[in-house]
Amino acid sequence: QVQLEESGGGLVQAGGSLRLSCAASGRTFSSNAVAWFRQAPGKEREFVASCDWSGSDKYYADSVRGRFTISKVNAKNTVYLQMNSLKPEDTAVYYCAADPKSIPLSGAGGGMTYWGKGTLVTVSS
Repeated sequence: QVQLEESGGGLVQAGGSLRLSCAASGRTFSSNAVAWFRQAPGKEREFVASCDWSGSDKYYADSVRGRFTISKVNAKNTVYLQMNSLKPEDTAVYYCAADPKSIPLSGAGGGMTYWGKGTLVTVSS
């Protein structure tokens, strides 16, 4: 069993940066692939970024590639999402997810086993 808790959301101006953290508990976390998803008001949840269990192989949605960076630190049981050059369209609730087998590359994360409760990111123009 893996439990996830996101933090680091908040209000930021367009062009600014935020770093989200996802703290995990559970002995098997290090062997899980992890991902970030987001859901904007009135929209479906969408894929943002993912990486394999080691954090070596990383994948990004086209909309965030070059601006966001996902990192997984197994020694700290933590996943980060560094978000730079933020845009108003990045406003959403951001969710951390983990799974022992799936590495999502797109979609809404239906195959992910473990989820956090989310953290709100608001980008003002």
